[in-house]
Parts: sequence; structure tokens; C-alpha cells
Amino acid sequence: MWYGILILVIVVLFVALLYEIKSSNKKTDETNNLLSDYQKRVDEQQKLLDDYRALEKNFDNVGEGYEQALLAFDKMEEEKQKMLATSGQLEQEVQKMKGAFQAAQQNYDIIGQLAQQAEDEAGKPESSAKLLSIVRKLQDLSELGSLAPINVGKRGVPRQIADEAVAQSGILNAKYVQFGIMVADDANEAEFHTTPAKASRVIALLLENAAKFTTEGKVTLFVDQADGNVRFAVEDTGMGVPAEEAEHIFEPYVKLNSYFDGNGVGLSVARSIARRLGGDVVLDTTYAGPGARFVFTLPLAK
Repeated sequence: MWYGILILVIVVLFVALLYEIKSSNKKTDETNNLLSDYQKRVDEQQKLLDDYRALEKNFDNVGEGYEQALLAFDKMEEEKQKMLATSGQLEQEVQKMKGAFQAAQQNYDIIGQLAQQAEDEAGKPESSAKLLSIVRKLQDLSELGSLAPINVGKRGVPRQIADEAVAQSGILNAKYVQFGIMVADDANEAEFHTTPAKASRVIALLLENAAKFTTEGKVTLFVDQADGNVRFAVEDTGMGVPAEEAEHIFEPYVKLNSYFDGNGVGLSVARSIARRLGGDVVLDTTYAGPGARFVFTLPLAK
């Protein structure tokens, strides 16, 4: 009997042990599964971390490459601007050379015309006045665009300067123009220094211009003082000059009307001489007309 009870106890214990073992194995499997899942997650996180670090590195490389690209672009842009500036300077030099060549060609043509005129006049009776006029025109060409200073060491006498200019211009011989000269009292008292021959040439050129463009009417030379200057003003009743052309007409070889004789240098020469004497020549755009009014000013002595 006791033997049967012992066998039963052993069987119960064995079954209990099997159950515990089975339960333990199940827990072990669950633990292993959990560990496997955890390891899997750790591996996934590590992979994510590795991917992140790789992306971070790539981003750094891209950033560095972007900065290098920006620097390269800036350098290229700088070089482009330098090339554009150089190109612009070259274009300006080319235009200057073209302008100088055209001016030289025009001067050459004018000199040829004057030389032909001198040859035609040579040997003719009473041709000295025309030859002298040709010589003056040749001298005018040498003044065109010159920057050489002019000595202004002599005292100017307005009436004498004006009379010499009238004689040079030949305006008294223009039958179709009535000429007059008016010298204000204060002009006779003007104290200024100049080169009289050069000052007279400026006025003569203004008178010649007025006579050329006044086919019928009057030309008047006014001499007075104004605003610290002695002033020589030439008024005419001719065709006039549009206000928008006030500066253009002083450029060399400019002719607003091709029907009139001349080479378009008279006003340019007049201004060049006037400015090197310390004065100026301008078109008075406030003049009501008819005609035009050119004003030559020289500063009074201080």
C-alpha cells in the first residue's frame, strides 16, 4: 500500500516537475523572444544612428561643397565684372581713336581746301586780305581742342580789342548786314588782363558766325561789364539756334545747317581760346530774338 502511495507521489512530483520545466521553457522562450526583439530594435536604432551620421557627414560635405561653389561663383562674377570693365574701357579707347582719326581726317580736308584757296589767290592783285584770312583759319585749326595755357599778362582795352575783331571779321564789308557796335561807359573803365590778339580772335569768330547766318538784318556788338566780367555780346537777327543745341554747336565740325559755307569749327575754336584766357563763350538761351546772342566773358582784375 505504501508502495502504491509512493509511486503516486513520485508520479505527481514528476508531473509537477514537467509542468515547471515546460513553464520554465515557455518563459525562457518568451525571454529569448523579448531579447531577440530588443536586439532587433537595438540593431534598428544603431542602423538609424549610422544612417543619421552618414547623412550628417554627407550634409557637411554638401555644405562644404556649396560654400566652395559659392566662392567659385563669386570669383567668376568678379572676373566677369573685370572683363566687362576692361571691355568698356577698350570700347571707350576705340571710340576715342575713331574720334581722333575722324578729327584728323576732317582737319586734313580743311587744310587741303585752304591750301587750294591760297593757291588760287596767289599772284592775284589785292589778294593779301584773302591770304591773311586763310592763314588765320589755319591758325584756328591749331587752336581746336588745345589745352595749352595762354599768357594773360597784358592789360586789356575793350574798345581796342573790339575794333581789332571787327577789322578781322570783315563784317563791315557785308552789304546785306547792318553792323553796329555799342560800348558802355563802364566797359572803358574795365580792369582786366588778357592776350589782346587772342581775345580779338574770339570776337571775330563770333562776328563771322553771326554774319554767316544773318542773310538780312543786323549784327550788333555790345561791350559792357557784368557780374565781375568784361562782356562782349554779339547779337544778330539771323536764323537763331534752338536752345537744345546750345552746347552741341560748340562741338568741333558741327553744322546745324549744311546750306551755309564753313567747316563747323569757328565756335569750337572761340570757346577753346576763351576758356584758356580764363573766360568763356556761351549761347544766351534767354535771348528772345529774333536771331541769336553769343556772349564772351573775361574776368575783371581783382
